[in-house]
Amino acid sequence: PRPASRDIVDLSCEPPRPAAQPETREPPRPAAQPETREPPRPAAPRPWLAVSWACCSTYSRIYRNRAGTAYEGRCPRCQRPVSAAIGEGGTTNRFFEAR
Repeated sequence: PRPASRDIVDLSCEPPRPAAQPETREPPRPAAQPETREPPRPAAPRPWLAVSWACCSTYSRIYRNRAGTAYEGRCPRCQRPVSAAIGEGGTTNRFFEAR
């Protein structure tokens, strides 16, 4: 004999499933396009002059200032300043001695 329906207890942990509903699908999304950024360009090298510092028997570079009017720098040891103006009738030399 089958037990009466009032004697049946559902002990499962799953919630009851809803009645089957027709499946609604969204249209497929387009695949993500990779970004087409250009790779960063390396910065242009800064113009410089080589300086031999007689005051401390050392060497360093001095760089063109932002205005582009002179090369400016300091001795790496004693911080003595030096400036070389840029202008007409200058020189093509890149190596100098600061005394």
